[in-house]
Amino acid sequence: MTETTTIAVAMSGGVDSSTVAAILARADGDSEVAVVGLTLQLWDQTRLAGKHGIPDAPKAGRCCSLDDVYDARHVAEHLGIPYYVVNQQERFERDVVRPFVDEYLAGRTPIPCSLCNNHLKFDQLLKTARSIGADHIATGHYAVNEYDPERSRWILKRPADLAKDQTYFLFGLTQEQLSHTLFPLGRMTKPEVREVARQHGLRLAEKPDSQEICFIPGGDYKQFLTAYLEEQGEAMPETAGALVASNGEVIGHHDGISNFTVGQRKGLGVSSPTPLYVLQIDATSHRVTVGADAELATRTLRARRLNWISIPGLTAPMRVRIKIRHRHEPAWAVLEPAGPDEVQATFDEPQRAVTPGQSAVFYDGDEVVGGGWIY
Repeated sequence: MTETTTIAVAMSGGVDSSTVAAILARADGDSEVAVVGLTLQLWDQTRLAGKHGIPDAPKAGRCCSLDDVYDARHVAEHLGIPYYVVNQQERFERDVVRPFVDEYLAGRTPIPCSLCNNHLKFDQLLKTARSIGADHIATGHYAVNEYDPERSRWILKRPADLAKDQTYFLFGLTQEQLSHTLFPLGRMTKPEVREVARQHGLRLAEKPDSQEICFIPGGDYKQFLTAYLEEQGEAMPETAGALVASNGEVIGHHDGISNFTVGQRKGLGVSSPTPLYVLQIDATSHRVTVGADAELATRTLRARRLNWISIPGLTAPMRVRIKIRHRHEPAWAVLEPAGPDEVQATFDEPQRAVTPGQSAVFYDGDEVVGGGWIY
């Protein structure tokens, strides 16, 4: 008698994860695969509604909203698979929201989606899956995950649909997590995924992709920071300071460093005959340096809190391509060790707006070598 493999599908309520559930549920008919749907409840969308300009009513269709939970449950019922909602709001606030707030207040620009993947979607979700007897989790991420017996390592690769490539957000996955994770959409394009959804009778086949950070309505970070700190009984830190030109000349003042990010042009509060951009944010002195667009270019970056995927670690200089933003085209660079859990990269060509707090993900061809956090 063949032993049954149980797979827990992380169902977000979107077309991608719903299609994954449909594909695997079809395999369920072979009696060798059992499929269970799991949704992580991460954030109460009404929690800060109406405060400091945040809309009273949550926007429909935002990632992880109640509408998404409803859609995921409906898909599970349509497919005839068990479905559970797992409340992880406390963990999400501790490991994603609070670090996001602290990073912004320190003058850095964090990526909450990467933190969510590392701490919840591929950590807590896997633990939950194991508690119900599931051997693997499957998600709707566009990525390829393969085992290389020669290196005895799981290798994460860019997907067939490079326009939907999500490996930038997955660089923190460990070998243990990768060994229990399936990415069924890795060799499909988005149009193909929607077509499969239609073939399975999923009514959300045309549902648009979510573009917002789930806990920040409208993408207004300042509104969120103010409302969240007030709710926590904390005052907004006093980080007002000087706005200076790249030559050191003070040209204005600002109300706080959390209002800025490297590369920002609008909202600087100072007039100039030529466009000015944020070049640097000094959390200690509260100085925000601005200058011309050309001054945003740099040939080096340093990253720490590293995670390695295709190699066990970096011991010598390595030629890689580096992605410094989700929509950034990976650029050629030489990557070198720079101390315990740190690397330095030197780009062949200067890169625009290398931003502290963002991820730097290293590629060798389609393989993710690893990644870290820019500082």
